[in-house]
Amino acid sequence: MAGVELVIEEKKEDSVDRQKVCPFLLRVFVSPTGHHYKIVDYNKGNTPQNELQIYTWKDATLNELALLVKEVNPEARRKGTKFTFALVYPDPRAPVYRMREIGTTVTGQKGADDLKSLAQARFSIGDYMDIAISTPDSWNSGSRKGFTQSYNNHRSRPY
Repeated sequence: MAGVELVIEEKKEDSVDRQKVCPFLLRVFVSPTGHHYKIVDYNKGNTPQNELQIYTWKDATLNELALLVKEVNPEARRKGTKFTFALVYPDPRAPVYRMREIGTTVTGQKGADDLKSLAQARFSIGDYMDIAISTPDSWNSGSRKGFTQSYNNHRSRPY
């Protein structure tokens, strides 16, 4: 069997042929405060004001979505900017929405969630995406200090 070479090509189970499959509309709500919008902002047919509409596929990664947000938001291009992703979806048992964080990416740094796809996050077409953006100066220094002070104040109270 000399001269015979076997090549096995691995296909990701959630990959989509983007030439043949039509993209869907993903409604993305971007919060520049570093915190997700409140879930009540999504109830009763309402949505937050800061909406970005993206046509994409279920194999889109969190890093790919962050790149699209950075195209329209120059402030988010700074190295060290953190993107925290959450799915907002209707509760099947009640007429309200629920929110579930699905991952985080950081501009200029490789991370564990960069290649997580919408399919891997159990995204369903019709769900919303809520992205909280934190600039490096807001989460590197100030937020940790605030958390420590808050924690210490809580611990010093008599019970």
